[in-house]
Amino acid sequence: MDFLKTRYVPMSRRRRIYEGKAKVLYEGPEPGTLIQHFKDDATAFNAKKHEVIDGKGVLNNRISEYLFSKLNDIGVPTHFIRRLNMREQLIREVEIIPLEVVVRNVAAGSLSTRLGIEEGTQLPRSIIEFYYKNDALNDPLVSEEHITAFGWATPQEIDDIIALAIRVNDFLSGLFLGAGIRLIDFKMECGRLWENDIMRIVVADEISPDSCRLWDIRSNDKMDKDRFRKDLGGLIEAYTEVARRLGVMGENERPTGPVLVQ
Repeated sequence: MDFLKTRYVPMSRRRRIYEGKAKVLYEGPEPGTLIQHFKDDATAFNAKKHEVIDGKGVLNNRISEYLFSKLNDIGVPTHFIRRLNMREQLIREVEIIPLEVVVRNVAAGSLSTRLGIEEGTQLPRSIIEFYYKNDALNDPLVSEEHITAFGWATPQEIDDIIALAIRVNDFLSGLFLGAGIRLIDFKMECGRLWENDIMRIVVADEISPDSCRLWDIRSNDKMDKDRFRKDLGGLIEAYTEVARRLGVMGENERPTGPVLVQ
């Protein structure tokens, strides 16, 4: 099947599959596909803090498209097929594993709070953590023992996820460094992609300033969702700067609404 020639269907005529805090999934134009729509909603602290910020969804879509395309190019398996317009992308339908995989390079956020490590401290090595995706429980930190005991993933799947996380971290760290940005940590989600009788673990969801901590390499200015979490302001300006440094947006380009990519 040629996913690059699939027919675009207007949002009003699509069946909604799932709506999360920042994205909506719609039925795709072909079997085994979905359309991922990026909203302008900004949330923090498990949606206890919420605001709609015009243009945020456009920036996350463009940045995530760029990063997933680069991962595809180096052979990292992902759910991403192509961007459809300024807010939407065509993705492969996967069975999401109910875990948030957090890769930490520098102490920040909950790690600093939990272990009393000063924010900005370089970690001895990258640390991979697992959180159970459950809003009602505030996504608790879990161990590999929990994951296998409760059947969220098998030992082999955990090995595959860790291998993907290390590979993605190595690649993104270098990519962002080349743009003058330090990758502090990031959240990754994975899914099971079934192709006939073959199953493989792939990177899913999104990779954007919503799911990464990004600091300017010189000033340590935050260029991610911490600007919203910590009431620093300037979220759109920070996300736009990330997009410009990556070459995703031109110098005078502004995030706008949906325009169909032919």
